[in-house]
Amino acid sequence: MTKIPKIDRQREHQANERTFLAWLRTSIALIGFGFAIARFGLFIRQLNFTLTQQHQEPSPHPFFTSENLGICLVIFGIITLVLAVWRYNQVFWQIEQGNYQPSRLTVWVMTAAVIIFGILSIPLLLLRSNVPPSSSYRLPNPTHSPGSNSKLRTPSRL
Repeated sequence: MTKIPKIDRQREHQANERTFLAWLRTSIALIGFGFAIARFGLFIRQLNFTLTQQHQEPSPHPFFTSENLGICLVIFGIITLVLAVWRYNQVFWQIEQGNYQPSRLTVWVMTAAVIIFGILSIPLLLLRSNVPPSSSYRLPNPTHSPGSNSKLRTPSRL
């Protein structure tokens, strides 16, 4: 084991911590995006029901829903955090022992996962195109009041 100067070890540990914090921010972003995507799908469904007063037909592909994509992103964010902690500890001990070995495996795994999530989100974009337009929503007629008969109110003549 070779002795690394103290200042170099300190810089290497600080770089390791910065890298860990970048992975931490990435995992938080993945979890946040997953939560937002899952809730946004629920919001769109509620908005569609409110505007059309009709329940939306079930998706022809029940796997390709925003809720499922959101849950997958949250799980992937948690896995990313676990991977970040594992990599941080691995690099920490490699720095201490003076035999740091860079690994590109985590970069390839993360890249592949983001590509997969991107590909899985394409059907969500394509399936949303069959939502009925909001023009089917009719504004209430201001001359009618709830509970009144269906005739238009006209001013009475004297």
